[in-house]
Amino acid sequence: MIEDLVTTFCIIVAAIVLYRFRAPIIDRLRRFDHENRVRIAQQERESDDPVAHFRHALAIAEDQVEAISEIRVHDERLGTGVTRFLFLGEQFILRSEAERARAEKIRAITMEYYRELPRALYVRDEEKLRS
Repeated sequence: MIEDLVTTFCIIVAAIVLYRFRAPIIDRLRRFDHENRVRIAQQERESDDPVAHFRHALAIAEDQVEAISEIRVHDERLGTGVTRFLFLGEQFILRSEAERARAEKIRAITMEYYRELPRALYVRDEEKLRS
């Protein structure tokens, strides 16, 4: 008897809480659904694209590399603050130089991935044959 009352109370409280926070929950679900639909549409477009694998590998490598940061440093010659661009602990005067260094890092990671890919596929195929 008491257990039924406690259970009913918990269900009513949960319903009230869900009702109270329904708008943010529904917004998150809609956003999740939209992102899912975009991802599925992207995958369908990529199925016909012969270079989609390379784009995907570059996107993954880009996620692994830190972004370029802007910092303000004191310039001794002018006595004022100047903007520098920081990438992997190195300061660059121009953003284009920092972007070039970042692109080179992304390219190196992608090249290493494709250098290791045949070996990884070979090992995977060997394991399939053994089992």
